[in-house]
Amino acid sequence: GGCLIQLDRFHPRSWWQTVRDSRASILHYLGVMPAMLLNMDPLDSAEGDDFSSQIKFAFGAGVNPKHHAAFEQRFGFPLIEAWGMTETGNNGAIIANVEPRHVGTCCFGVPPEHLEIRLIDEAGEPVAPGEPGELLLRHRGDEPHKGFFSSYLKNPEATAEAWAGGWFHTGDVVRQDADGAMYFVDRRKNVIRRSGENISALEVEAVLSEDPAVAMAVVCPVPDDIRGDEVMACIIPSASAQRDQLGAQQIAQRALQTLVYFKIPGYIIFADQLPLTPSEKPKRAEIKALAIALLEGGQCYDVRQLKKRHSGSNP
Repeated sequence: GGCLIQLDRFHPRSWWQTVRDSRASILHYLGVMPAMLLNMDPLDSAEGDDFSSQIKFAFGAGVNPKHHAAFEQRFGFPLIEAWGMTETGNNGAIIANVEPRHVGTCCFGVPPEHLEIRLIDEAGEPVAPGEPGELLLRHRGDEPHKGFFSSYLKNPEATAEAWAGGWFHTGDVVRQDADGAMYFVDRRKNVIRRSGENISALEVEAVLSEDPAVAMAVVCPVPDDIRGDEVMACIIPSASAQRDQLGAQQIAQRALQTLVYFKIPGYIIFADQLPLTPSEKPKRAEIKALAIALLEGGQCYDVRQLKKRHSGSNP
């Protein structure tokens, strides 16, 4: 048996003391937590930042690829990335719990033998090997629903839609390498469709989060009459950041050092705070509605002039 310790919410400043006091040996994390813990000063204790003698591992999803190895090295235990949904249950989980874990690549492991998977494009056709597509899965054999949810409460239409064609449609865009390992790209609804290009909001957020002028960034699509969608970055700036047109341009220019030109933000909003859940995850629907309203009201910085292909730019 074991003991599960559930906190009211994530408290970064007292987190490690709570971990020590509770003598926890396994932790659960969400993507934002490792980033916040890495940004904290070294612990003032005899043990310091080394938890290797206490913590066996942590499991979760969404750690920033650039933080993954740094976190494991500093705190002394592995972050085991996993994929799962309430609807799929434990039976439908895919977990990077064997080597190679491909640390720092958004890898969540190889599907277990009892699962069948498919990756499809927006037209419902299988994608080419190595290309991203929506993850569909089911239990192998005569019971494709085995271990999955029975139905959405009082919503048979949604249940039928989720199981269209005999496969459970996850809404997650992933890719699979030649060895079978799966890599998370983004939620399909978070993929920004700009001029025929698919842009992962999470990829752009990961790059912006490395900028010294950015304390937090949430990226979403906003309407564009010509290109369909444009990339909007809603940014909580760092204390010393410049909150004006020049500051927005500098953030976009630094993003160009890593991202191909069409993926960088076309618009930037600076905000003191953004709507978050108790677990510090962004409330994306609310943030998108806010972004559209501020765009329509002319209350954002337009940096689209930087989104041009030119020699020397990222390919």
